[in-house]
Amino acid sequence: MPHPLFGTRIIAAPMAGGTSTPAFVSAVHSAGGLGFLAAGYKTVEAMQAEIRSARAAGARFGMNVFVPDPAQLEQSEALRDRLEEYRSRLRTDARRYGAEVPPLRLDDDDRWQGKIDALLEDPVEMVSFTFGLPGFDVVRALHRAGSVVLATVTTPAEALQAAAQGMDALVVQDASAGGHSAAFQPRAERQNGTMAGLPHDGRPGTTAELVALVRSAVGLPLVAAGGVMDRDGLDAVLAAGADAAQLGTALLRTDESGARQLHKDALASPHFTRTRLTAAFTGRPARALVNEFVRDHPGAPEAYPAVHHLTAPLRAAAAAAGDPERVNLWAGTGWRQARSGSVADVLAGLLG
Repeated sequence: MPHPLFGTRIIAAPMAGGTSTPAFVSAVHSAGGLGFLAAGYKTVEAMQAEIRSARAAGARFGMNVFVPDPAQLEQSEALRDRLEEYRSRLRTDARRYGAEVPPLRLDDDDRWQGKIDALLEDPVEMVSFTFGLPGFDVVRALHRAGSVVLATVTTPAEALQAAAQGMDALVVQDASAGGHSAAFQPRAERQNGTMAGLPHDGRPGTTAELVALVRSAVGLPLVAAGGVMDRDGLDAVLAAGADAAQLGTALLRTDESGARQLHKDALASPHFTRTRLTAAFTGRPARALVNEFVRDHPGAPEAYPAVHHLTAPLRAAAAAAGDPERVNLWAGTGWRQARSGSVADVLAGLLG
């Protein structure tokens, strides 16, 4: 039986940038899953509008919020120099589309406090956090408001830290997952603002093995994220101790997904043959299909969201030109199994 906290074994990942729309979340709910809206990159007002829209559709849903990294708001002079050097290199890419690379922006906290205030004033059922932990005070306040609080973790150590802040459940993200890594504890491969030493093909092991490690460390309900594309994958993580699985890549090509058609087509194209963790698009490790941009910028500085702002006009121009070689084609390692069709069709194969 599904864990009572979730009421289902399938959760749709919060995919920022336009993929996880209210219509998408509503389709997931109607098909028997639980969807999460994504507050990342949005204004407070846009987040609130999506909440109203999902409610009006009668969908059960949660909201995901990016946790800002204070260190990124006070960057060293050496890292600023690396960012300026990267900015200069990006001009060659931008010129292909007549785009401009903007000045450095180092003050973006994704409207953190405004979003927390809004979620306290008008609570949603579940609030999940990515890229860090929100702090004891925020967790307690959300609990008082009636929300269930989840954190995204990538190691047993992160899981223990999250549990100590009073989380109700954890999303356990494996390196095989598409899009951004949620890792927030310092690691050797993340020092000095580089991707040096970070394995392009992910850490050894599977999502099920990571779930088992986290299960041995904490007693909280767990949601497995990374590489779950079919019933066998779902069964494996459930057997390892997960209470549900979070799907992102598996739902990207669906009719209701808000992903660009360019992205959906790339997932089905034989032209792309592998994925890699890269900081080139946003300054934070994220798994994407390997295209020309990924190959051309292997040493991008790890400085999120400063790099995101530098590449945003270039990515938008490339998308408008229909060029998949310079847009962020987020994809997990199981991308070849992503199916087109309705959300209901995809979930039927997992829940049936």
